[in-house]
Amino acid sequence: MADAPPGRSTSGEAAVRGLSVALAGFVIITLADVAVKYALPTVGVVGALLWRGFAGAGAVALLSRGRDLRPRNMRLILLRSALHCASAIVWYLVWLRGYRLADSYAVAAAAPLLMTLLAIPMLGEKVGWRRWTSCFVGFCGVLIMLQPGGDLWRWETIPLLGAVAAMAVSRIWTRVLAATDTPTTIAFWLMLMHIPFGLAALPFPALWPTTGDGPDLFPSVTMVMLLCFFGASNALAHLLFSRGYALASVATLAPLEYTPLLWGLLLGFMIFGEVPAWTTLAGAAVVVAAGIYNVHRERVRRTEERAMRAAAT
Repeated sequence: MADAPPGRSTSGEAAVRGLSVALAGFVIITLADVAVKYALPTVGVVGALLWRGFAGAGAVALLSRGRDLRPRNMRLILLRSALHCASAIVWYLVWLRGYRLADSYAVAAAAPLLMTLLAIPMLGEKVGWRRWTSCFVGFCGVLIMLQPGGDLWRWETIPLLGAVAAMAVSRIWTRVLAATDTPTTIAFWLMLMHIPFGLAALPFPALWPTTGDGPDLFPSVTMVMLLCFFGASNALAHLLFSRGYALASVATLAPLEYTPLLWGLLLGFMIFGEVPAWTTLAGAAVVVAAGIYNVHRERVRRTEERAMRAAAT
């Protein structure tokens, strides 16, 4: 079955496959995030970018089995890759500065709401008053998380929100690129773009490790294995994301953005001993509820449109 281009409805079977593929991607990317958060004090943001670039691009090249990786939509491929790398720098920097994993995922819960709003100008989707209301409710949930005196009331949250917005744009562009480029091509260029970004980050001490006198790009054998896993798992996750967004719409896949919050709570506690504040969890719950309602309205709207088309014929 050929992938449906952006803006057209995909079949139910394709949407289910898209959900399964993207869900696997979110599981893998969460494990990759845990790996890099553990490694950041040793290799810094610079090392994380370079290892992700070299290991990730190498993994995609091996998985491509010699297929042509030249992009058809070069401009959007490069723009999306650069935006994603800039977002990754912010994520790694806030983790390096002690931001808890689950807290960062709670902030990222705003991404599906942003995707709903951004899909209006970027994909020509229409949003009714009910979804506008749910987006406002979701915004209130973000305010609960960011209330003065709360655990997330810190300057790192502001750039992280910007990175989440960039991530939402990147997800939509993934859907757009699915009409012209293969998942392998999209993932390869995304991984490869991390190398020049990592080299460009070298002059900035704030992006170096918090241990040692500078970037430790060649740490212990155990750390090297962890970083190889980090790079390769990132590559695999973005292959799955690209495939998932080719099979299902942005609105269908948006709820999966919430799943890392659940795993982040568990893994953050088990590995780093992190326990988020109740305000973070309460705000995240409001945001998630608003996002799920958005998806419900999207499904209702699509069902009504199909019923109208059937009645017209």
